[in-house]
Amino acid sequence: MAAYQSDLAVITKAKDLCSYIMTVTDKSPKRFRFTLVAKLQGYALSTIENLYRANEVFVKVGDKEKAAQRVDYQHHALTELKLLGYMAQLSMEQGCILPKQYEQITKKVADCQNMLGAWLNSDRKRLGI
Repeated sequence: MAAYQSDLAVITKAKDLCSYIMTVTDKSPKRFRFTLVAKLQGYALSTIENLYRANEVFVKVGDKEKAAQRVDYQHHALTELKLLGYMAQLSMEQGCILPKQYEQITKKVADCQNMLGAWLNSDRKRLGI
């Protein structure tokens, strides 16, 4: 997947995670299509959406309202990643995805969480929030 130059590294990682989930769930048993597969795909897409929303909020130093809005989107993305991790675990336990696929998803989720945490810390230091 080619990353656009303007994308943050965390957004690129989230896109990679989403692409992997779409590929993996395409081969999942049909009985999981409207339950676990839909949740996995939905959380992955929602994470990207919230990351883009957070990145689009222009925050000037001292603008507490915009800073709070950005942090809110970042926290929503973090929550979506946690839920995605849980759904991946449940999916593996139910036989929707393979253990190796679950392992890959958890690695990618952890990468995204770490990068998002670093972004949050950077914003806190830079903006004083």
